[in-house]
Amino acid sequence: MTIEKVNFQNSNGKRLSAKLELPIDRRPLNFAVFAHCFTCNKNFNAVRYISSALAAEGFGVLSFDFTGLGESEGEFADTNFSSSVDDLVCAAEFLRTNYESPGLIVGHSLGGAAAILAASRLEEVKAVVTIGAPSAPAHVRNLLENEMPEIVANDEALVSIGGRPFTIKRQFIEDLEKHELRDVVRQMRKAFLFMHSPQDRIVAIDNAALLYEAARHPKSFISLDGAITCSRKRKMRNTRATPSPHGRRVIWINRKKRKLRLQNKSPLIWEMRINLRRASKPDGII
Repeated sequence: MTIEKVNFQNSNGKRLSAKLELPIDRRPLNFAVFAHCFTCNKNFNAVRYISSALAAEGFGVLSFDFTGLGESEGEFADTNFSSSVDDLVCAAEFLRTNYESPGLIVGHSLGGAAAILAASRLEEVKAVVTIGAPSAPAHVRNLLENEMPEIVANDEALVSIGGRPFTIKRQFIEDLEKHELRDVVRQMRKAFLFMHSPQDRIVAIDNAALLYEAARHPKSFISLDGAITCSRKRKMRNTRATPSPHGRRVIWINRKKRKLRLQNKSPLIWEMRINLRRASKPDGII
């Protein structure tokens, strides 16, 4: 794959650091935007592995650091869920202007929730993939339960997330509670692929069930048996995913070599291609 370092501006003029991963020997079949998880960045393993796998299958994948994270400008403490959605829209606009409009948005954890809302604002996006996404952005409050009294009392608190300190303000919490994700999903005429682990203790698999129930067809679900969401005390441990109905395994990461493998045209890629094709036809939506 070929990786290009790029950057673009968010809605407030801040520079966001990004990288565009392209197939090495062909023109991209389609372009995708990847939204990383809460307080993560574009260099996290989940982002790198999946972006590389998609590029190997012919996608051009833009991953970037949300405002105030990684190498992007801005103060994380001044951002919120709504601003992350705006960042995704700006990422799509960057692709539209300089390359080609993205047909796909992929989001991990809270990034999956943001991907859904961004896709609802982007007509050119035909398919959405979420990985371990909450059915309501306010789910993040559960991660901040111990710090909520201080946030309420002082309007902000220094919170340790994944061993790193972040300032969380009251406005961040209040913004989360403004969004009803399932209502948005019910109105969307796009293809969905929901991926979630039954063992996820941070974002329970019930969240995927609620999103799946709300979505219109075409929609698919893949169980990532053995995978967990990153937490403060535990590192990500992805193991083999369950076989799909098509007789192929989804994705798995070798714990020792830390390499993503997609076996025999993984259903992740297969479902994306099928859903993108169906989404382009009016009779493919129920």
